[in-house]
Amino acid sequence: MTPESTTWTIPRLLQLSGGYWATCALHAAVRLDVFTPLAERPHAPADLAARLRLDPRGALRLLEALAALGLAARDGDAWTATPFAARHLARTSPDYLGHIINHHHLLMDGWSRLHEAVADGTPVRERSSHADDDLSRESFLMGMYNLASQQGPHIAAAVDLGGRRRLLDLGGGPGTYAIHFCLANPELTAVVCDLPTTRAFAERTVAAHGLTDRITFAPADYDSDPLPGGFDAAWLSHVLHGESPTAAATLLRKAAAALKPGGLLLVQEFILDDSRDGPLFPALFSLNMLVGTPGGQAYSGAEIAGMLEAAGAVGARRLPLELPNGAGIMAATMGSAI
Repeated sequence: MTPESTTWTIPRLLQLSGGYWATCALHAAVRLDVFTPLAERPHAPADLAARLRLDPRGALRLLEALAALGLAARDGDAWTATPFAARHLARTSPDYLGHIINHHHLLMDGWSRLHEAVADGTPVRERSSHADDDLSRESFLMGMYNLASQQGPHIAAAVDLGGRRRLLDLGGGPGTYAIHFCLANPELTAVVCDLPTTRAFAERTVAAHGLTDRITFAPADYDSDPLPGGFDAAWLSHVLHGESPTAAATLLRKAAAALKPGGLLLVQEFILDDSRDGPLFPALFSLNMLVGTPGGQAYSGAEIAGMLEAAGAVGARRLPLELPNGAGIMAATMGSAI
């Protein structure tokens, strides 16, 4: 949806206003793990309620809504997950996306207070990457794994890392992109650099892909700690938007200093148009940063290019990749040592 393509009507406006009802039905079903048993075999509502310790009336109402959404199917008194829901919403599936959905659910309370954040200019919820409870941490980190797993193979195949041997995945979370870059480039090794609380998730996902001999973890708070160095390439995926313009520029200078001369600096973000009035998702994501960080925001391509050049990189450009939700990759190359 862009300003040019939107024709507003009263029904469309009211649909937007109440659209969170369907979202909440999905979130509740994932949070309660409804789809895992429904993917195993058909269940009567009473049986499902007993298995998941739900109220029978509540279980039936939720099943009806899920059927209306096309995520559950009914045959008499037997309810099952649709093939799409079984693949992506059952915990037993390798293509499970429930972590990112749980993360979205945990953001809702803050979004319901957006008016406060706009009025005060201060966050109204804890920053997701620094959450100290297990559910929030797992939902955020493995939610990032869910998302990156969808795009990782495509991006790794399209980004030319030929001749490069050592990659820094800065703020890499569970290491998903480091994994896919190494899978696509057999001579490449990588270091995932992130908060110490991320280490267990990263080591688990790296081990699951059989890459423990090529990908290591370096614990650090990239805002305040020194970074390892001597890299041929640095990858910052959805890191800058959590920082203010000043802090983002500083972080890019630190990443640039970790590179050898000629090193490749790669930044993936939800990128705004230079006019900053679209696309829609990056504009909304900038509000998400208002709700959850002191100074974070989405950046335009020109703003990221300016920060790359200020960090000592040359040839800043956006790679010709079609990615969802206005995401894009900016690349630049280091000249002489900085």
